[in-house]
Amino acid sequence: MAETSSTIRILDRKTVWKRFIHLQTLVLEQRRADGRIERLDREVHDHGHAAAVLLVDPARRSVVLVRQFRPGAFLGGHPDGYLLEVPAGLLDGDSPEAAVSREAMEETGYAVSGVRFLFDTYVSPGTLTERVSCFVATVDAGRPDGAGGGVEGEGEDIEIVEMPVDEACALIASGGIVDAKTILLLQWLMLERAGLMPAGPA
Repeated sequence: MAETSSTIRILDRKTVWKRFIHLQTLVLEQRRADGRIERLDREVHDHGHAAAVLLVDPARRSVVLVRQFRPGAFLGGHPDGYLLEVPAGLLDGDSPEAAVSREAMEETGYAVSGVRFLFDTYVSPGTLTERVSCFVATVDAGRPDGAGGGVEGEGEDIEIVEMPVDEACALIASGGIVDAKTILLLQWLMLERAGLMPAGPA
């Protein structure tokens, strides 16, 4: 983490908790646009950067998503805590490109091809350091290469869900998809689908 910028200086930083996440308290000095200096007390949650991939089957005009339990969503008020998402995971020392290939196989059982980087995003930059690198890749949804379903030793119990592109995109408006990275990638697909899929009905 940078100690200074043109307007910010870190005066103090303490670790409050460090296991899967690293929770720190920060004391910052901020120079405002009018020249005044003010002190800020903040908390930052760090567990590393991540990557996510939208799996598209152009021939079937479908996407492959996963449904899994998310404790943060559960405690935040989501009815059962199970979210429909694109495959994603922490980098764990891999490049983002390698991470999405790994996560796609572990979570869905599909080997990806044509992996293409789209953009980086900070989903909750007020408190999270996590940067998510977002990709699109193609799969043959009719021919999985493995079982998928997640890594059992990590407590993952993942349902693999293939659905038509239009149905997936409609779930954004209906509230069926509320995960931010998934919404961003599906909206990207809505704009770019003509270049990915042949014309005609699903």
